[in-house]
Order: sequence, then C-alpha cells, then structure tokens
Amino acid sequence: MPTDRRVEKITDVLSHRQPDLRVVLEGVTISHNASAVIRTCDAAGVLYLDLISPNPDLLMFNEAITTRADKWLEIGIHSSTADCLERLKSRGFEIAATTLADDSVPYTEMDYTRPLALVFGCESFGITPEAAALADRKIRIPMVGMVQSLNLSVSVAIILFEAFRQRQARGFFDRPRLSPAELEEMKAKWLLNLK
Repeated sequence: MPTDRRVEKITDVLSHRQPDLRVVLEGVTISHNASAVIRTCDAAGVLYLDLISPNPDLLMFNEAITTRADKWLEIGIHSSTADCLERLKSRGFEIAATTLADDSVPYTEMDYTRPLALVFGCESFGITPEAAALADRKIRIPMVGMVQSLNLSVSVAIILFEAFRQRQARGFFDRPRLSPAELEEMKAKWLLNLK
C-alpha cells in the first residue's frame, strides 16, 4: 500500500507533466543514449516518448542510467517514421526535427509552447530524409567546435530545457495540463508501477 506521501508525490509530478510536448527518437541504436533520454524526459516533465525502430526489442533500457524513469513515461513504439509522424500531425502536433541542414534554425528561435513533437535521429546519421520531409520546422544547436555534433542525450537535454524554460515562463507548470480524468487514469497506473 503506497504511503500518503508517495501518493502526494505522484499527484504533484503528474500535475507538471506536459502531454503536448513529445520526444521522438528515430532509429536510435545505442541503449545507453535512449536510457539517458528517458531520464531527461522525466526530469523535464515530458510524458510521451516515441521510439521509431523496426527492431525495438534490440534497444534494452539500462536501469542504472534510467534510474527507472521509464516507469513514469508513456513509451510508444512505431515501426516506421511515417506512421509515427503522420499520426502526431493528425493529432495537431507540429513536428520539429533536429538537423544540421542548411534550412535549420537555432533551437532558441522555436516556440515550444504549442503542441510539439521533437524528433532526434540516430547517433551516426541523424534524422532520415523521410523525417526531414515530414518536419514542419528544422532546428539545430549552434556549435563552434571542430566536431559538429553532441551526444544524443545531451542534445535532447539542451532542447528540452529550452522548452521547459519557455513553458515555465508562460505558467504551464502552474496548473495541471492533463484533464482531471487523464490525471486520475495516470495516477492509478503510476500507483500500480510502485509494486
């Protein structure tokens, strides 16, 4: 039986979750990176993480890295980029893909307060041409080093915490973003996760 304190913690955390801010990982193959992204999503108030992978069973999460944050996220698995991104678009999400393409803009020029899915590509090649074609916006993290890339989980953290900053400034964490019914449904699910 969960303590009153634990129930209060679950309610408080759920009241800060941002259901209209999603992270999408396309073709990520290194479980260490995916595990670190899960932990970052939880810390930034993200509720939904989408994985695009034809073989999701190969991507086992590392509990030492996630610190079991995967219990507090809704993780969706998609077999194709089109399936995932077209579904999100049909639900009103703007798609912002991270890429070093010439037409990408610095991530700080993005408005993160609207329904948004942030797409991050695989460690070796970034996003696929299909993801680039489906993106409404393309964003990048400006860099001045010899190597023009950051670790996947670092990139996710930088961009998510810009989203966090903007949403906090607009009062998005001052009241629950989930409906009362959604909040109760998630609370019941999370209480089961305590077992």
